[in-house]
Amino acid sequence: MPAEHLVITLDGPAGAGKSTVAKSLAGRLGITYLDTGAMYRALTLKALRLKMDLSDEEALSILARNTKIIFKEASDGSLNINLDGEDVSVAIRAPEVTNNTYYIARTPGVRTLMVAWQRAIGENCSIVTDGRDQGTVVFKDARYKFYVDCDVEERVQRRYKELIAAGKPVDLDQLRVDMKERDQKDFTRAVGPLKKAPDAITVDSTGLTVEGTVDKIMKLIHL
Repeated sequence: MPAEHLVITLDGPAGAGKSTVAKSLAGRLGITYLDTGAMYRALTLKALRLKMDLSDEEALSILARNTKIIFKEASDGSLNINLDGEDVSVAIRAPEVTNNTYYIARTPGVRTLMVAWQRAIGENCSIVTDGRDQGTVVFKDARYKFYVDCDVEERVQRRYKELIAAGKPVDLDQLRVDMKERDQKDFTRAVGPLKKAPDAITVDSTGLTVEGTVDKIMKLIHL
């Protein structure tokens, strides 16, 4: 990785605010935000649309190799996820996609390809990237690594408000069950499990706003 390129990783459980915090942090630093979760979600969306068997790892790997996933800058400066020429930035946030992304993320062939794509982006520009294994697998040599954590009930409430604001009906109790199941799957999957890198700094976002969490991280970054 070229020394002039700054890589900052944010890993942590679902709903801890990683993506929003990473996006805001990238904005403050004036560098690119890489939403790795969106990449897995986009492929999940395609597999669901094709009604594929999500346990067929070989078929999913073939699907990944025949899929084009890129980020495109929107008029407001944000990055939208583009799947085979279609903007799917909204579609990939549906609960059905969220609840099935695990199957895509655990597939070795898919992860190998995704990691290569992510590293290529990090080699070409400075980035803030978030996910489950950014500091442990994808960017082991990142200059700054953070593990963003948060109380599980607060994570449930945040996700609930997100979905309601987006006009998506959701059952709070079911969302709580889904969140806990997602955590269990993320922590125990064989490939790229969620864990804190030994050299990562834990940032607890419980009770903090997005900007409050970013402020906390900014104090730990020395450029």
